[in-house]
Amino acid sequence: MKDVFMTAALKEAQKAFLEDEVPIGAVIVKDGKIIAKAHNLREKRNIATYHAEIIAIEKACKKLNSWRLDDCELYVTLEPCIMCAGAILNARIKKVYFGAKEPKGGACQSRFDLLSSGALNWQTECIGGVMEEECSQIITDFFRKKR
Repeated sequence: MKDVFMTAALKEAQKAFLEDEVPIGAVIVKDGKIIAKAHNLREKRNIATYHAEIIAIEKACKKLNSWRLDDCELYVTLEPCIMCAGAILNARIKKVYFGAKEPKGGACQSRFDLLSSGALNWQTECIGGVMEEECSQIITDFFRKKR
Protein backbone atom coordinates (compact mmCIF):
# COMPACT_ATOMS: atom_id res chain seq x y z
CA MET A 1 0.00 0.00 0.00
CA LYS A 2 2.94 2.36 0.56
CA ASP A 3 3.46 2.73 -3.19
CA VAL A 4 -0.23 3.49 -3.77
CA PHE A 5 -0.19 6.35 -1.27
CA MET A 6 3.19 7.67 -2.40
CA THR A 7 1.91 7.62 -5.98
CA ALA A 8 -0.95 9.85 -4.83
CA ALA A 9 1.58 12.18 -3.19
CA LEU A 10 3.56 12.22 -6.46
CA LYS A 11 0.41 13.27 -8.33
CA GLU A 12 0.17 16.20 -5.94
CA ALA A 13 3.84 17.00 -6.58
CA GLN A 14 3.11 17.00 -10.31
CA LYS A 15 0.36 19.59 -9.72
CA ALA A 16 2.91 21.76 -7.94
CA PHE A 17 5.37 21.30 -10.82
CA LEU A 18 2.74 22.49 -13.31
CA GLU A 19 2.02 25.53 -11.10
CA ASP A 20 5.74 26.40 -10.99
CA GLU A 21 5.96 25.47 -7.30
CA VAL A 22 8.69 23.27 -5.86
CA PRO A 23 7.15 19.85 -6.63
CA ILE A 24 6.40 18.37 -3.25
CA GLY A 25 3.17 16.50 -2.58
CA ALA A 26 1.65 15.00 0.54
CA VAL A 27 -1.29 12.81 1.48
CA ILE A 28 -2.66 11.85 4.88
CA VAL A 29 -4.12 8.39 5.35
CA LYS A 30 -6.48 7.10 8.03
CA ASP A 31 -7.75 3.53 8.15
CA GLY A 32 -6.29 2.81 4.71
CA LYS A 33 -8.01 5.77 3.01
CA ILE A 34 -6.68 9.14 1.89
CA ILE A 35 -8.39 11.86 3.91
CA ALA A 36 -6.29 14.84 2.76
CA LYS A 37 -3.95 15.72 -0.10
CA ALA A 38 -1.92 18.80 -0.85
CA HIS A 39 1.06 20.24 -2.67
CA ASN A 40 3.32 23.23 -2.12
CA LEU A 41 1.64 26.59 -2.63
CA ARG A 42 4.20 29.05 -1.23
CA GLU A 43 4.75 30.93 -4.48
CA LYS A 44 1.11 31.05 -5.52
CA ARG A 45 -0.18 32.18 -2.12
CA ASN A 46 2.92 34.08 -0.95
CA ILE A 47 2.72 32.34 2.42
CA ALA A 48 6.02 31.01 3.76
CA THR A 49 4.39 28.16 5.68
CA TYR A 50 2.38 26.73 2.78
CA HIS A 51 4.35 23.52 2.45
CA ALA A 52 2.51 20.41 1.26
CA GLU A 53 2.66 18.81 4.71
CA ILE A 54 1.21 21.84 6.51
CA ILE A 55 -1.68 22.18 4.06
CA ALA A 56 -2.44 18.44 4.24
CA ILE A 57 -2.40 18.54 8.05
CA GLU A 58 -4.82 21.49 8.06
CA LYS A 59 -7.18 19.67 5.68
CA ALA A 60 -7.06 16.45 7.72
CA CYS A 61 -7.74 18.33 10.97
CA LYS A 62 -10.77 20.00 9.40
CA LYS A 63 -12.03 16.70 8.00
CA LEU A 64 -11.70 14.91 11.35
CA ASN A 65 -12.73 17.95 13.38
CA SER A 66 -9.71 17.42 15.60
CA TRP A 67 -6.13 18.64 15.86
CA ARG A 68 -5.07 15.14 16.86
CA LEU A 69 -4.14 12.95 13.91
CA ASP A 70 -2.72 10.11 16.01
CA ASP A 71 -4.41 7.43 13.91
CA CYS A 72 -3.02 8.87 10.69
CA GLU A 73 -0.01 8.41 8.45
CA LEU A 74 1.61 11.02 6.25
CA TYR A 75 3.15 10.26 2.85
CA VAL A 76 5.31 13.04 1.43
CA THR A 77 7.61 13.08 -1.58
CA LEU A 78 10.48 14.90 0.17
CA GLU A 79 11.81 14.49 3.69
CA PRO A 80 10.05 17.10 5.87
CA CYS A 81 11.84 20.25 7.00
CA ILE A 82 12.07 21.40 10.62
CA MET A 83 8.85 23.43 10.38
CA CYS A 84 6.88 20.53 8.95
CA ALA A 85 8.40 18.08 11.43
CA GLY A 86 7.17 20.35 14.22
CA ALA A 87 3.67 20.38 12.74
CA ILE A 88 3.74 16.59 12.34
CA LEU A 89 4.65 16.19 16.01
CA ASN A 90 2.05 18.73 17.13
CA ALA A 91 -0.63 16.91 15.15
CA ARG A 92 0.48 13.61 16.74
CA ILE A 93 0.77 11.84 13.39
CA LYS A 94 1.85 8.27 14.12
CA LYS A 95 3.97 7.52 11.05
CA VAL A 96 5.63 9.40 8.19
CA TYR A 97 6.78 7.89 4.92
CA PHE A 98 8.89 10.06 2.66
CA GLY A 99 10.44 9.57 -0.76
CA ALA A 100 13.58 11.62 -1.39
CA LYS A 101 16.06 12.61 1.28
CA GLU A 102 16.79 16.29 1.89
CA PRO A 103 20.45 16.43 2.91
CA LYS A 104 20.47 20.19 3.55
CA GLY A 105 17.43 20.49 5.79
CA GLY A 106 15.75 17.14 6.29
CA ALA A 107 14.39 16.88 9.82
CA CYS A 108 13.59 13.16 9.94
CA GLN A 109 16.81 11.38 9.05
CA SER A 110 19.23 13.32 6.87
CA ARG A 111 20.18 16.42 8.86
CA PHE A 112 18.11 16.11 12.04
CA ASP A 113 15.98 13.45 13.68
CA LEU A 114 13.21 15.47 15.29
CA LEU A 115 10.44 12.94 14.80
CA SER A 116 11.81 9.96 16.67
CA SER A 117 14.58 11.44 18.81
CA GLY A 118 12.65 11.10 22.07
CA ALA A 119 13.57 14.69 23.00
CA LEU A 120 9.97 15.88 22.73
CA ASN A 121 6.67 14.75 24.22
CA TRP A 122 5.61 12.83 21.10
CA GLN A 123 7.45 10.55 18.71
CA THR A 124 6.56 9.74 15.14
CA GLU A 125 8.00 6.79 13.28
CA CYS A 126 9.70 7.88 10.07
CA ILE A 127 10.47 5.67 7.07
CA GLY A 128 12.41 7.14 4.17
CA GLY A 129 13.18 5.99 0.65
CA VAL A 130 9.65 5.08 -0.45
CA MET A 131 9.70 5.41 -4.24
CA GLU A 132 12.85 7.46 -3.75
CA GLU A 133 13.92 7.48 -7.39
CA GLU A 134 10.60 8.86 -8.67
CA CYS A 135 10.39 11.41 -5.86
CA SER A 136 13.96 12.60 -6.48
CA GLN A 137 13.47 12.78 -10.24
CA ILE A 138 10.58 15.26 -10.18
CA ILE A 139 12.59 17.64 -8.00
CA THR A 140 15.67 17.25 -10.20
CA ASP A 141 13.56 17.91 -13.31
CA PHE A 142 12.02 21.00 -11.75
CA PHE A 143 15.31 22.62 -10.81
CA ARG A 144 16.93 21.64 -14.11
CA LYS A 145 14.06 23.43 -15.87
CA LYS A 146 14.55 26.50 -13.66
CA ARG A 147 18.21 26.82 -14.64
